[in-house]
Amino acid sequence: MREIIEPFRIRAVEPIQFSTPEQRRQWLEEASWNPFLIDAEGVIIDLLTDSGTSAMSAAQWAAIMIGDESYAGSRSFRKFEAVVQEIFGFRHVIPTHQGRASEKILCTVLAGPGKAIPNNNHFDTTRANVEFTGAEAVDLVIDEGRDPDSLHPFKGNLDPNKLRAFLENCRSARRQVPFGMVTITNNTGGGQPVSMANIKEISAIYREFGVPFIIDACRFAENAWFIKQREPEYRDWTPKAIAQEMFRHADGATMSLKKDGFGNIGGFLALNDDALAEQCRNILILTEGFPTYGGLAGRDLEALAVGLHEVLDEHYLEYRAATTRYLAEKLNAIGIHTVQPPGGHAIYVDAKRFYPHLAPTQFPAQVLVCELYLRGGIRAVEIGSVMFGRNVDGVETPSDRELVRLALPRRVYTQAHVNYVAEVFAETFAERESARGLEFTYQAPILRHFTARFRSL
Repeated sequence: MREIIEPFRIRAVEPIQFSTPEQRRQWLEEASWNPFLIDAEGVIIDLLTDSGTSAMSAAQWAAIMIGDESYAGSRSFRKFEAVVQEIFGFRHVIPTHQGRASEKILCTVLAGPGKAIPNNNHFDTTRANVEFTGAEAVDLVIDEGRDPDSLHPFKGNLDPNKLRAFLENCRSARRQVPFGMVTITNNTGGGQPVSMANIKEISAIYREFGVPFIIDACRFAENAWFIKQREPEYRDWTPKAIAQEMFRHADGATMSLKKDGFGNIGGFLALNDDALAEQCRNILILTEGFPTYGGLAGRDLEALAVGLHEVLDEHYLEYRAATTRYLAEKLNAIGIHTVQPPGGHAIYVDAKRFYPHLAPTQFPAQVLVCELYLRGGIRAVEIGSVMFGRNVDGVETPSDRELVRLALPRRVYTQAHVNYVAEVFAETFAERESARGLEFTYQAPILRHFTARFRSL
């Protein structure tokens, strides 16, 4: 087998600001043990998120120069609209400044008190937007999706039996389900894909119960690649054709184009229902802007139109999957447990096993995030009891998982950077028994992980 190489050449570089352990400790203490609150200049390798952190291509930068900044009806929007319709197939394309804005608009129109929204797993902002309206966000991922050691090829699948039982219970209780979702790939569960067979099956169930089916499409191209690799009947299909087939079974999609759009900003809400689209556009005008720019500049729309084509390139997707697999293999060789099989955009480290001496209420995943920063200037993100736990009347209810996500920005880091990450992990793992837990000193009522503050125990 030949080496899988980066399918691009690098023309522009950005210097990394190096720091000492003493500096990093000072900065982390000033940030109250929350790396979200550290300035980016103090970070050596930033794996906090793959959202908005991609390197844009020469073609995207060239497209920026021809952006039409007309307030209404710009040609840049028409180009963007045509590309989205070509790939996703929905009649109405409503641009937004990022994915959570699309979720906010959809939930404002359709969700509300007493209602319920099923999904394989809601990620943080999706759950927050659902719950902010008073609706309930219900996770129905297959049981294998909750098991970090399961080798099921599509651990992101939404369990059709659970979905049917849930919808039947809602019908008998006269509880409204205004729309149902599936997230591709499933970020909460380890960046795991959803199979085409599962998309078709849950689509049929949603339609049987008269529930509109919305796909959270942030990483649709990575999901299409996994379908090509793991479902034999799609082996000879192009990623673009697979994507078109996925969305043919849905009624709409929300998307952050800061992921599989290669954008530093941008998103959309796409729908087939004319009346619903009109309602959503009215909210868009109130919160984002006119329907042909939706909070974005014309230059952004031009760059995103290019990015949506580039992300479906098979050489890129092969390299993308190989990068995450390479890092997972490095960590596993050290003895570190990661969610298996590796996902498309990130590696998820099992912090419960990394720090077995720390209770979930001492936030072991947040501890590991801090240790990685202290030792190597690596910024990762906690996906555990800080992000998904609950505090009710001062009592912490932990999450059922304690993961640290290492999200790899697209087209940004080289193999040497990844090797450095593995070396820092090896040092941290060797001294794991000395780690101490954390406790909250401040937490916001919604999305607390972004602004939380802690003290070390």
